[in-house]
Amino acid sequence: MQTEAKKTEQHAEESVKAINLISFKDVAKIYSGNPLPSLAGLNFEVADGEFFCIVGPSGCGKSTILKIIAGLEEETSGEVVKPDKVAMVFQSGALLPWLNVFENVCLGLKAKGVSNAWMKEEAYKFIEMVGLSDYENKYPRDLSGGQRQRVGLARALAVSPKVLLLDEPFSALDTGTTEELHKDLIKIWKTTKKTIVMVSHSIEEAVSLAGRIMLMKSGKEKNIYNIELPYPRRELEADFIHHVQTIRKEFFK
Repeated sequence: MQTEAKKTEQHAEESVKAINLISFKDVAKIYSGNPLPSLAGLNFEVADGEFFCIVGPSGCGKSTILKIIAGLEEETSGEVVKPDKVAMVFQSGALLPWLNVFENVCLGLKAKGVSNAWMKEEAYKFIEMVGLSDYENKYPRDLSGGQRQRVGLARALAVSPKVLLLDEPFSALDTGTTEELHKDLIKIWKTTKKTIVMVSHSIEEAVSLAGRIMLMKSGKEKNIYNIELPYPRRELEADFIHHVQTIRKEFFK
């Protein structure tokens, strides 16, 4: 029989495993014809319900990580633990131009084969959540860039993913629209309690949103920073500036 100490230790280990939805251990990714690996011995974990952001220079492997989590790429070596149910929001929104907002949001639900009643209920719920209740019959050509990203976000949320992947979703938007979407994204994250993994080219954006930020260089994690600031975060506050300057110093080192 197991001793009480052993049982307690086993329970603690199982709890730790349950907390981390994503784990990369010594992960490498090498593309054919490229002499340099996209990922080279990468190690990190993402906890259930966490907002985790990845920053780093172009070509450091940020988007490759998202593709591996999404199942669009396979690691060359190492161990990856990830849930099956993930959804991605792309930089362009990736909407089908011949479908209206409602129809675009329903795409993933249709693929899952859910009933029409359930599909309609879920689609309208998330269209409302992203603030587009009055736009359900509009087509992508009639929407602003920010609105198209909202549709992409609603479509991703509608399939009830364990992990929401965001690949520089706001990089093509103006400052005002981006700030508005930041506020809405934090609200959605708190409401849905989804795990979010986001790639960003902006350190300020990462500090505005994430609980932890991983800085990458040459396919490896250079450092991981805890951002323990209350929301909403103000870019002119001393603690915010301190985090940005600390990460930027390592970024350019």
